[in-house]
Amino acid sequence: MPHFRIEYSANLKGKMNVGDLCAVVHQSIMASGLFELGAVRVRAFCAEHYAIADQLPENSFIDMEFRVGAGRRVEDLKRAGEAIFAAAQNVVEPLYSTPHFSLSLEIRTIDAELSWKKNAMHARLR
Repeated sequence: MPHFRIEYSANLKGKMNVGDLCAVVHQSIMASGLFELGAVRVRAFCAEHYAIADQLPENSFIDMEFRVGAGRRVEDLKRAGEAIFAAAQNVVEPLYSTPHFSLSLEIRTIDAELSWKKNAMHARLR
């Protein structure tokens, strides 16, 4: 952990660089000092089908979900979330030029008893 998921509406293709957003989010996660490099995952998925607000075709969204393992202080996660959200806003700022864009971020803590993982990258990156 952490795993960061970016879901975006298909009508944003060509209007922004999703790879740049992934890179900026990754940098912000690492800058928080809360997570090991080998654990960080940032992934983006395009939503081809969606219905947003009043369903105007120009309505668009980016929904970000940050799943982290338990054990971190809420204050630290809030600080990290605020920094990540600010960095993401900088990348997508041009999308706010019309009243049809929405950006959101939610942080979820994962119960360790309900999470299984095996990571071969830790040994290499430590």
